[in-house]
Amino acid sequence: MTRQASSVTLALVQALASGYALDSTMNPAASVKMEKAGYKGWPNCYRVSNGVAELIVTSDIGPRIMRYGFVGGQNFFKEFEAQLGKSGEKDWQIRGGHRLWMAPEDRILTYAPDNQPAEVRIEGEWLEATGPVEELTGLEKRIAVRMAAQGAGVEVLHSLRNAGQQTLEVATWALSIMAPGGTGVHGFPPRGTHPEILAPTNPLVMWAFTDLTDPRWQFTPKYLILKQEAARRSPQKLGTWNAHTWAAYLLNGQAFIKRYEAPGEPGPYPDYGCSYETFTNGDFLELETLGPIQPLAPGATITHLERWSLHANVSVPALTDGEIDRVLLPLVAQ
Repeated sequence: MTRQASSVTLALVQALASGYALDSTMNPAASVKMEKAGYKGWPNCYRVSNGVAELIVTSDIGPRIMRYGFVGGQNFFKEFEAQLGKSGEKDWQIRGGHRLWMAPEDRILTYAPDNQPAEVRIEGEWLEATGPVEELTGLEKRIAVRMAAQGAGVEVLHSLRNAGQQTLEVATWALSIMAPGGTGVHGFPPRGTHPEILAPTNPLVMWAFTDLTDPRWQFTPKYLILKQEAARRSPQKLGTWNAHTWAAYLLNGQAFIKRYEAPGEPGPYPDYGCSYETFTNGDFLELETLGPIQPLAPGATITHLERWSLHANVSVPALTDGEIDRVLLPLVAQ
């Protein structure tokens, strides 16, 4: 597979072959502008905006999406100020924003640095950022974005291409580092009753540092809820699986929602079968979606599609099934 052939066009073909249905209503018109713009010390970023919402995609490092928000409004993504505008570091930098990793997590391979320039191409409705092939893994990582002509919807297509000589067993892992002070909400698969439903519906996966007595956690029959609090520094993490994975982040009267259609069954997914994981510490909260682990032959590509949206004037008076159903489910369904 040549570099030219591995553009976003091929990634879209791969996505469709994997069973993804791209939203035909997401056809940007001339109102969507994609232009080069400096951002926080990086001179070669790209701004994608339809006048309602905007994305900032980096080119000096990456691929990363460093900003997503309403025009002139808050950035839903955390930014580590001391790392902004810099590049070329030897070690991986958290920086903030949204990134693409390989799973299962490996202390060395997963943390391959993305501190070198990314190649940005605009092909029709899509803006694509592709990082250089990683020396540690032989992987080429690509993030492509397409913004709706109206509203705040975005499709984010993640791709891992094996540019090495050995087949790899990997999964896609899309991580959004959310700004502090908000609340993450994730929907479990549909609930049922006993004894009508006897088979399990999903895993609930703990890490060695997970503490279910931590007050940042809240569980309802239908939802997993995690709050980000600066005063609580200890990390917390849980994972689960849902064929129709979605998560919301509530921040200052607005909501960010990401959706991912998880193909297959939980078995081949990382971390005992997780299509969704959430993590927090005193600085940020992450909303993470994962694809199934699969063999990636030399030259082959796997893809992972998330759909994002922003919503203003969102108020959830109580974190109960009834209130979340009333306020968030209609937004998830949009």
